[in-house]
Amino acid sequence: MPLEATPAIDHVKRALYIILGFAIAAIFIMPIVWSVANSFKLPAETLSDPVRLIPRNVSLDNYRNLDTVGDGLWSFVRNSLFLAVGTVVVTLLIAVPAGYGFSKFRFPGQNVIFVVILATMMIPFQSILTPLFLILVKLRLANSLTGLVLIYVTFQLPFSIFMMRNAFDAVPKALIESARIDGASQWALMRRITLPLALPGVATVAMFAFLNSWNEFLAALIFLSQEEKFSLPVMLVNVTTGIRGMIDWGALQAGITITMVPCILLFLTLQRYYVRGLVAGAVK
Repeated sequence: MPLEATPAIDHVKRALYIILGFAIAAIFIMPIVWSVANSFKLPAETLSDPVRLIPRNVSLDNYRNLDTVGDGLWSFVRNSLFLAVGTVVVTLLIAVPAGYGFSKFRFPGQNVIFVVILATMMIPFQSILTPLFLILVKLRLANSLTGLVLIYVTFQLPFSIFMMRNAFDAVPKALIESARIDGASQWALMRRITLPLALPGVATVAMFAFLNSWNEFLAALIFLSQEEKFSLPVMLVNVTTGIRGMIDWGALQAGITITMVPCILLFLTLQRYYVRGLVAGAVK
């Protein structure tokens, strides 16, 4: 009798796991659904009935109102794209060869240097705002998107180098030794042998760099003073109207929806590489 009851118990457990999974997913998805729903309501309905998920009248007024801020919505989107793409490109150009060097070469003080690089992740950003600002002034990059990209890259590199070293560590040594026997140079080894196998790590680093720079608010608020250079997160803070500074919730939800779209698309595109990149080198 117990043997016959086992399949039924397994089905019940599986059903409970599925129900629990849907419940947890709903908790995370509901804020997104709520923001999107409110972005398509009339401004008056957004204030009077924010809990209602289905708009009584679908409207694009919130998006039109958002486009009246500053130089227009797309100018802020371009600024955020410049910051995010620039951070990804510069981070990869530095982190990939650095990770390869820490993984495949042995040199004096290697472990100490690597630990020092990782230790910089523990430095609070707020504690070095003044030195960073003075450095940008000396480089004549204050109040510029390029200078902000360099700030983002600086804080992104420790984690990125760590990820790329783990990704290159996961490449079998037999492949590298075979390529060396065939006369491959170090550049060819990295570009043709190890880098294609380390693409999950590259995708993970690129995704983290994009998301962190796309959503970053504090540095952009502090280091940018001209409105035409603001990123999307900073622009959303300025979505206010009225003499008392009442927040335009509809326009704010529209801006949040626009900000979410690239992040969701990027994650869905790189999802299969993301998990493999995080566990790269774990067995080693």
